[in-house]
Amino acid sequence: MTCKVIVGGFYGDEGKGKIIAYLSIKDKPQIAVRGGVGANAGHTFVYNDETFKVRMLPSAVLNPETKLLIGAGVLVTPNILIDEARKYNAEKRTVIDNQCGIIDNVHIRRDMEDAHLKKIVGTTGSGTGPANADRAFRILNLAKNVNDLKNYLGNVSDIVNESIDKNHSVILEGTQGTFLSLYHGDYPFVTSKDVTASGICSDIGIGPKKVDDVILVFKAYVTRVGSGPLENEITVDEARKLGWIEYGSVTGRQRRSSPFNMELAKKSVMINSATQIAVTKLDVVFPECKGLKEFSKLPVEAKNFIEKIEDNLGVKVVLIGTGAEINEIIDRRIEK
Repeated sequence: MTCKVIVGGFYGDEGKGKIIAYLSIKDKPQIAVRGGVGANAGHTFVYNDETFKVRMLPSAVLNPETKLLIGAGVLVTPNILIDEARKYNAEKRTVIDNQCGIIDNVHIRRDMEDAHLKKIVGTTGSGTGPANADRAFRILNLAKNVNDLKNYLGNVSDIVNESIDKNHSVILEGTQGTFLSLYHGDYPFVTSKDVTASGICSDIGIGPKKVDDVILVFKAYVTRVGSGPLENEITVDEARKLGWIEYGSVTGRQRRSSPFNMELAKKSVMINSATQIAVTKLDVVFPECKGLKEFSKLPVEAKNFIEKIEDNLGVKVVLIGTGAEINEIIDRRIEK
């Protein structure tokens, strides 16, 4: 049994939802706990031809045996959380930390109307930045004071640490991506807090020695939503020809794109102390990979791409996404 942290290696939208959903079915963790920012991050995954989207609950929601937790560092939008818990029949297995901050309508309004946040930074307008600002001022309302959430409340740090001490399998789910970190990203074009592996552990309330693996998720190309630098960015026409046109799961905004950035990936491995790597959407760059589940069956160009990543980053690529479905994946952890 292990404790794994799963975080994004670039600018978000790397496919963390797919990887976590797959691990929730394959590894059957007792607990999946979400760190990160809040409902400004949407995770999408496909299972049995049905598309699932979550903005508050962990992406392990598909496994009915997995308890779903939200760490104290996460901002909660109550109506979104309650709707998702009901939609996925997860009301009895969802726990929100008492100390979670609460986003209300005034935060959303401030986010939408602030010229700097909306026009310069390019936020999602979900209220997370203003809510985290209020938390820094120590005036933000907390989950323990919200009556609608009373049936979901608990001490997430205690639950997670006790579960790890019992040698249970635990997944810690990050949001956004490394270079949207408030501290390590392209400031000011960043989110409102740290979203690296260490930041996710802090959100949840576990020490770094409790973590067995850090899985860093990269897409086979780079995308980012909103403003900010994007090295070697290609045009919309070029992206369309390559099949790289994507849209944000929360805002619906078109994502900008560029080829896989090895130097950025190296820095991400360093910042997060990555022990394993997942690469998603290999089939978008190499269409002949679609649906393959064995590394040996990949075409030479695709194998070379993965091996180049391993050689440059010094970390093994253990999971490779070859399609939208969560089971369209090459799991090299089980290779003989």
